[in-house]
Amino acid sequence: MKFRDRAQAGRQLAALLQRRGGFPDAVVLALPRGGVPVAFEVARALRLPLDVLVVRKLGLPEQPEYAFGALAGDGVPEIDEHLVRTLDLRPSEIDAVVRAERAELARRTRVYRGDRPVCDVQGRTVLVIDDGLATGATMLAAVRGLRRQGAGTVIAAVPVGSPEACEVLQGEADDVLCVRCPTVFRAVGAWYGDFSQTTDDEVCALLAQARGEAV
Repeated sequence: MKFRDRAQAGRQLAALLQRRGGFPDAVVLALPRGGVPVAFEVARALRLPLDVLVVRKLGLPEQPEYAFGALAGDGVPEIDEHLVRTLDLRPSEIDAVVRAERAELARRTRVYRGDRPVCDVQGRTVLVIDDGLATGATMLAAVRGLRRQGAGTVIAAVPVGSPEACEVLQGEADDVLCVRCPTVFRAVGAWYGDFSQTTDDEVCALLAQARGEAV
């Protein structure tokens, strides 16, 4: 059974979180761009503040969709050293990808946050939300980045995730919650009827709506 779209997926994820207790003192951090429509529904249902945590996948030079790591909001790269050795990636290739993605991370942070300060997660419960987990590389970078920022409890929550990614994250996050964790996963988009790309304008509009601003 597919989710109709990210908004419906977010409502189902919110229902799962409410059954787990609602996390009344948490902050919701969305991984842009696709995680924002999901997280918006969660934040609205649970009446929690919403912000973004920009994370960029580090893709192979010849296959950018295949990640060898990810870059968290604090700019620290998380790299799969085993994969790097297996593929014999040169340091210069890795550095070039990291530089490009660090620039894009900074650009998106400016677009989405403007001059608003970064959310203070020190000692807080954080619900980190994306539209799905395939390899889990970006979520892993997000969780580790939040640990470095002193977050109290970090919960990775998604509508759908691969069993492999969920297993990896169980060792990093305090909890991993999935509405669906199918044995035959294929891809995140396979579990959505509408998986069209979320735009920067849509991200900004949802964040403004969550803050109660006119859009």
